[in-house]
Amino acid sequence: MNFFVIADVHGCLHTLRELLTHWRPAEEILVQLGDLVDRGNYSPETVELCRQLSQDFPDKTVFLKGNHDWGMAEHLGPDGPYKAWLAWGGKGTLQQYQRHRAWLPLHAAWLAARPLAWEDEHIAFSHAGFADVPNPLDPNCPDGVLWRRGALRNTGRRQVVGHTPTGNGRPRFDPAANAYYLDTGAVFGNCLTALRFSETGEVLEIVAVPTHPEDIYFFEELL
Repeated sequence: MNFFVIADVHGCLHTLRELLTHWRPAEEILVQLGDLVDRGNYSPETVELCRQLSQDFPDKTVFLKGNHDWGMAEHLGPDGPYKAWLAWGGKGTLQQYQRHRAWLPLHAAWLAARPLAWEDEHIAFSHAGFADVPNPLDPNCPDGVLWRRGALRNTGRRQVVGHTPTGNGRPRFDPAANAYYLDTGAVFGNCLTALRFSETGEVLEIVAVPTHPEDIYFFEELL
């Protein structure tokens, strides 16, 4: 089974919908690398779309947790509030949920339940990647799979990550780590990109959709 992999969406609903028209559910597993919420204009609708896809295609979808998703779940969960999240997009996201108030607890619980990583013998997916640290799956580890910004570790598997924008609107490959970086800056007006991988981790196709203008709303936190 091949993979159709999408990184940071950040509330860019219309762009995501267009990109999903290229997904082939009959022959591909959809993998989303986290950060569905914050900064874009349609965080609630984006989460609801992905939640529905996870229910409709339970064996053909993998939705991972990003640091923004984790922040929302922490803020609204039993250990909240997590006020730091409000400064990196959470304030605007909560404003958007005023139009879908009934979704908020449901979405927070669904995001909290997302796994941090998915891997097999050939390929490893996570939000920010596995580095040479003792506890990469600790969500509070600053160099773990939710937060890492530096070089990744070559694990023997191909890594595919988002989190760190590539800067030029195109996926970036790091041969030393055998890692693909797939956050092509959709929320900053570049594009949302999918990589189509074979089951052994070879890139078959790059599919990029320019960000729809209506998806972008530059909240005060981005200034």
